[in-house]
Amino acid sequence: MSDAPGAAPAVFRKARTGAPDGFFACEAAGLAWLAEPAGGPRVARVLDVGADHLDLERVPPAPATATAARALGAALAALHDAGAPAFGALPPGYAAARPGAAGFFGPLDDPLPMPGGAWPGWAEFYAEARLRPVVAQGRARGVLDADDERLVERVCARLPRLAGASADDVPARLHGDLWSGNVLWSPDGAVLIDPAAHGGHRETDLAMLALFGAPHLAEILAGYAAAHPLARGWQHRVRLHQLYPLAVHAVLFGGGYVAQTRALLRELAG
Repeated sequence: MSDAPGAAPAVFRKARTGAPDGFFACEAAGLAWLAEPAGGPRVARVLDVGADHLDLERVPPAPATATAARALGAALAALHDAGAPAFGALPPGYAAARPGAAGFFGPLDDPLPMPGGAWPGWAEFYAEARLRPVVAQGRARGVLDADDERLVERVCARLPRLAGASADDVPARLHGDLWSGNVLWSPDGAVLIDPAAHGGHRETDLAMLALFGAPHLAEILAGYAAAHPLARGWQHRVRLHQLYPLAVHAVLFGGGYVAQTRALLRELAG
């Protein structure tokens, strides 16, 4: 994906007048953090960042291949193994510049605040920094109701049991919004864009890839497992890790996502 020697790289600009304070800075810091680990995935290179824009090196497209997908899986394992200071930790460059500020999750035109901080375990983090905040956001927008809130509380109470064999995993360095649209396929393999980077559970990124159907998903998972086998029963936790992004879609887009979220809440609430 290199340009001719000495040529300026092709630029892709993301821009929004009146973007939430820190939105583009958070994304730029997330890309930098994800680019650090040796053997990790390629990320779009930041060329410039301002209050209302982010300039990235443009990625030339190519078809996804099974070989590139398997390499992406191994690279994601290396990224996750690089770790994070805590569950909920935001990219260090952003957290240091804006102590106490939230991150962001969602589209450019309507990103939801994503709480950051430091939680002692994944169950506490998922309950306090993801599930309860998103149902509160849904209630504020009139999309979710008191019954949904009660279901979320039942799920939160069951999280240690639902986490099962993965409960003791250490914080992983996550892309955080790894649906298939945030994986670009280039002649040199996969390139990641648009992160909501934070310290979380390694299974979350993989569940996001499955949520909307990444190409060659089986090869991605095979490459990951060869580099870092997942905890026993991970297949049964995919839906648990998909609850937050599905609920975000319900809050942002309503419609069928609300029904899907409620069905998943009832499933997980037991």
